[in-house]
Amino acid sequence: MAFKSLAFFVTLVSACSAFSVKNSNFNVNTNINNNDKIESSRRQLLKLAPAAALAIFLPDAASAGIDPSALQSLKVEGDNNGSVQRLRQLKEETGPKIEDLVDIPFIKSPSGISYREYREGKGEVTVKQGSKVAVETTIRCKSFSTAKEPGGLTYFTTKGDTAFNELAWVVGDGELLPGLEEGMMGMRKGGIRRIEVPSTLVFAARNDEQLPLPSANNKDGKRIYDRLFKTDATLLFEVLVTRVK
Repeated sequence: MAFKSLAFFVTLVSACSAFSVKNSNFNVNTNINNNDKIESSRRQLLKLAPAAALAIFLPDAASAGIDPSALQSLKVEGDNNGSVQRLRQLKEETGPKIEDLVDIPFIKSPSGISYREYREGKGEVTVKQGSKVAVETTIRCKSFSTAKEPGGLTYFTTKGDTAFNELAWVVGDGELLPGLEEGMMGMRKGGIRRIEVPSTLVFAARNDEQLPLPSANNKDGKRIYDRLFKTDATLLFEVLVTRVK
């Protein structure tokens, strides 16, 4: 504040000095229109003074009260299915990586499962048969893609359809569809994959009651799930591993 006050004082002194010099010239050259030059000097002083005053009274940009963390929830332009925004929200757990946004092909297995790894995760423990795992996940119906959700409409999310925002089970115990488990093999804690399970395996999982179901409050999800088996039932699982033992 003291520095800005000094700057204001110096600016005013400089302006006043310019005013004095010009005023003295008026006395030497009597052929010049004194009134016009005095008025011009006054205008220069009036232009300088407000800028100096604002420099004193306006706060620094860093003190303007803007919370950068509040910008985290803003939608990413062009991110129609929300995947980029979701990855940005997860950066505290996993750390940012520029390769998350690179468009690389899915890895396909002979069974028809395919996946795209967005984040490798950390730690020595990986998902395998017998592993105890917990995941956050969103399940999309690929055949119901829209302009806003090109990956397919969502029928289930751990955030909206479970009590603790996770699915937890033992890999290979038959609780969840084998196609999802196959696509998760090798994942580490903090890892993120998008796993595509083909329609034939989804139908088999439904018959074996291995598909996560929308909660009673998720009426839209229930309608989407019921429609799923009247067409191609391919599902996209967006998976974040939160625990693996």
